[in-house]
Amino acid sequence: MEIKTVGVACDHAGFPLKQFVIQYLENHKYSYKDFGCNSDLSCDYPDYAHPLAEAVVKEEVYPAIAICGSGEGMVMTLNRHKGVRAGLAWNKDVAGLIRQHNDANILVMPGRFVDNKTAEKIMDEFFKASFEGARHERRVKKIDEVE
Repeated sequence: MEIKTVGVACDHAGFPLKQFVIQYLENHKYSYKDFGCNSDLSCDYPDYAHPLAEAVVKEEVYPAIAICGSGEGMVMTLNRHKGVRAGLAWNKDVAGLIRQHNDANILVMPGRFVDNKTAEKIMDEFFKASFEGARHERRVKKIDEVE
């Protein structure tokens, strides 16, 4: 995967893990853009997911990482945007598969269920994996066919 600037977003439940994600990105010398949130005070994940998705679609960031409590709210919101392929990963194997088979451009992690050590493995796998194309390309093209 060719990494441009990594977009990062979370809600209050994902904030602690986002802090770790930012440290990981800095340690690996990845440029990033933080779309918030910026504390553990209650907030609404769509307020951060929509701007992140728009930046991915406009190719201002690639890839991106989003975090909320279960990961599901972020995934649902992000995937409403045509051109976004957000995948929820809770282990490194799933992180690899969402890149290899689904060409995911946003990694979503469940902040309440993934510790820092696991998150590191997930990000390592997500960043090193590549889209396999072939039969998967046909399937991925069908994602955006619905209006």
